[in-house]
Amino acid sequence: MSNKISKYPKLLETIKCLDGSVYNLGYHQDRVNTSRERLGLTDPLKLELSPPEEGLFRCRIIYSDTIHSLQYLPYQIKQPSRFKLIETDISYSLKYEDRDAINALFNKKEEADEIIMIKNGLVMDSSIANLCFFDGEKWLTPKYPLLKGTTRQRYLDLAKIQEADINANEIQNYSKIALMNAMLDFYIIENAIIL
Repeated sequence: MSNKISKYPKLLETIKCLDGSVYNLGYHQDRVNTSRERLGLTDPLKLELSPPEEGLFRCRIIYSDTIHSLQYLPYQIKQPSRFKLIETDISYSLKYEDRDAINALFNKKEEADEIIMIKNGLVMDSSIANLCFFDGEKWLTPKYPLLKGTTRQRYLDLAKIQEADINANEIQNYSKIALMNAMLDFYIIENAIIL
């Protein structure tokens, strides 16, 4: 770990740890090194984790040129069911530690549990996860999400989901919504409410 001031923006990686096991480390390792390359850092940064032996934890890693902090935080699964559509033009192609812009959008959720971000009429992401929509035959995920998550990529690699343009005004046509992130994996919401 390092306390020195870095000239690079700090990035965030979140990894699921359950009963001492680390989930999908290869995907997280790939994203860390790909993200660092985009910052101009070409030397690999190896993630070495030693999670607690019992319980569900969110491993929260802050990094850039080095690992600045690594924490194991007890985790309780969030189960949103009411979504508010929020139009935005923010950019978040790297998983930055600074989430002020996303938090500002989330604060507009009113009586909803979660938001769905819309850009140019197309669905992007929720504030905490990539999204997937079931059309009765297949699961579709937005072609241009705010952030290409590791769980989204894993399900694409497994050919369990497909990329597509999801129009905001057609969300009601889908029978189910799923949230995808490291902690939730593929969390299906049967009766989502769009406010």
